[in-house]
Amino acid sequence: MLAPGCPRCPRPVVLDGPGWACRDHGPVVPLWRPAEASYDAFVAHLERADGFPTLLPWPLGPGWHVSSFGVVAAEGGGVLATVTAVSGTTLLDGPVDVVVVSEEPGTGIGTRVARLPGDTPSDPGAEPPVTKVRVEQVSVPMWSVSTSAAPGGGSTDVELDRSVLVGEESGRWLWLLIRPASAMLLLRDEWILRDATSIGPSLVEVPFGGPDPGW
Repeated sequence: MLAPGCPRCPRPVVLDGPGWACRDHGPVVPLWRPAEASYDAFVAHLERADGFPTLLPWPLGPGWHVSSFGVVAAEGGGVLATVTAVSGTTLLDGPVDVVVVSEEPGTGIGTRVARLPGDTPSDPGAEPPVTKVRVEQVSVPMWSVSTSAAPGGGSTDVELDRSVLVGEESGRWLWLLIRPASAMLLLRDEWILRDATSIGPSLVEVPFGGPDPGW
């Protein structure tokens, strides 16, 4: 139900002794994700995540659904990251995708989702945070990350394509990718991110599926 891949790029991985390896990145802890988002696959995801937070914007608005997810985990444990994507529409922006990444430093999936080089976010320096999100009961400042280092970076198309935000929560990097960039106005009110394992019976009612947002 969940297939392994490289956490740093879209390439598949192959068994390499006791672990997995990517042709470009060598030995890796694999990213496990489904071919199609479904409730049953999400249950398998939560089992493999083994208590590592899988964060969802909550509550989901009408017409919004979970469109993709993944977990970076070694066989038998050792979870490094989770990814979730939700998709919907707004009156101002039309179709919108929001991707949430929680990762241990150095995992590299946050920069992959943001299409940035390296495996850690750039230093925001002295710039103030642009917004805050609430993870359970904790308010987390979020800084804007420049996409100028992305392929095609510096062009108007790239800047309008997506907004990338990063913060730190419980010693992990928290990434938000919002596409299109103008949809960042959704964050003008402090967003709430809930760990899916804490949502309870309401999780059964969450819609899954739709086109994969392609991260």
